[in-house]
Amino acid sequence: MQKQIQDTIRDKHLGFADVQVGESGVLREKAQSHCLKNAHRTFEQGIQCVQVNSMNALVSLQDTVMIIHSPLGCSGCAAFGAIDRLNVYKHHRGRDDAPESHVISSALGEKEVILGGEKRLQETIEKAVERYNPKIVFILSSCAAAIIGDDIDAVAERMEKKYRKFEGRDILFAPVHCEGFKSRNHATGYDLALATLQNYVIRDARPPKQKGLINLFATHSLSWADQQEMKRMLNAIGLEANILPYNATYEDIMKIPAAEYNISVCQIFGDEYIKFLNEKYGIPYAVTNMPIGTRSTNRWLRAIAKLAGKEKEAEDFIASESAAVRDEIERIKKKTDGLRACLTAGTGRGFAAATLIGDYGMKLLCMHTPYYDEAYIDDFKRLEELHGSEFLVNIADMQPYEQVNLLKKFKPDVFIGMSNWVSRLGIPSLHILDSKRPTFGYRGVLYLGRKIEDALDNNNFNKNLSQFSKNAYREEWYKKDAFSYLQMPEDAL
Repeated sequence: MQKQIQDTIRDKHLGFADVQVGESGVLREKAQSHCLKNAHRTFEQGIQCVQVNSMNALVSLQDTVMIIHSPLGCSGCAAFGAIDRLNVYKHHRGRDDAPESHVISSALGEKEVILGGEKRLQETIEKAVERYNPKIVFILSSCAAAIIGDDIDAVAERMEKKYRKFEGRDILFAPVHCEGFKSRNHATGYDLALATLQNYVIRDARPPKQKGLINLFATHSLSWADQQEMKRMLNAIGLEANILPYNATYEDIMKIPAAEYNISVCQIFGDEYIKFLNEKYGIPYAVTNMPIGTRSTNRWLRAIAKLAGKEKEAEDFIASESAAVRDEIERIKKKTDGLRACLTAGTGRGFAAATLIGDYGMKLLCMHTPYYDEAYIDDFKRLEELHGSEFLVNIADMQPYEQVNLLKKFKPDVFIGMSNWVSRLGIPSLHILDSKRPTFGYRGVLYLGRKIEDALDNNNFNKNLSQFSKNAYREEWYKKDAFSYLQMPEDAL
């Protein structure tokens, strides 16, 4: 089958860097002059896998089977992360009985690695189809499968012919070439997943346009509560949201070309795909930040309103919602004004969180983000207008040894992110991911503000951890520079 969207690798984006550190203003100026280069870590704890994000993007689609063509270990994240999140989503929707998705490993062993694993993959698919009769079968490649050269496209094509009109319906087979070594930027996994939906599910479908329909492409960390909050905000200005791909049905996927507008909820999720949809179907789009904090929510709504010609409706809604939360923000701000904060998050969520702390008068000390490219220049410029240009930016994908060292030296008043080892430093901490309550929109501003307040008022647990538990690393490490293992480009051999 001829692909409409070829596999892309985000490492090739202009100004891409996933190993760097420096003051925000310095990094931004380098990026603006196309001079931002990657440094080199002589020690690295690990980076997030491309395959994991492809899996996360597709696992919650209803009435599907996902075959992970790999040794058993690669399916571990599915069992303990994605499936658990899927069940939480179903429960919050009140749909515990909703059609399930299933994740199966082909469990490649030594024999398959030596002799090839296509036969094993075909047998796995046959058993999965006979057991579940899904609408779509996703076949995810892996490092091992790619190294031995298994042709998952050919297997998918054979299986689609075999299961045409199986028990009264066609089964679609969709290969995803998401082997982990394909890219150092794990967001590539999202691009590959969305391309697969277009290439093997939507194909050349051209459904009639649905007035007021807007596709919202959002990352897997988006909770059901945040989905509902975005729908509420968009309904208020006369738009209907089709949120993708999480919890979506086959029918939701097939509505993608029918939408009047497209928006990527995070700067790095869906931006490549919505450009394709604009070229193929003429659908206008906007790429915005996540609507976390009043500033980011205002920008998000205004970008959508401009796209749809709903500016007046948006301004009326913004005025009403802002007035409703103003007094509570001011109350919390009396406790938080002037406090220093560090944060760790995905790039899009990190930008939004940095504007959220501005609502509460807090100052950004440092920010850990997985990567940097020239698409983020304007976002960093906006943060510098709010926090100054001196805050430190550590571009690091999953390097907690640097993070903990740095935070022990900075001693921020608050840390925002997945705290884990940071809690053992005794620093008040909270995260901005929540599966039960909205972190997005104006309601989310209050919820997260109260979480900050609670972290400050109730920090005894972290204090006790700092006194009675071991730190993650030896004391000698904390005496060193946090970036001792970083070689800047001019120093690299």
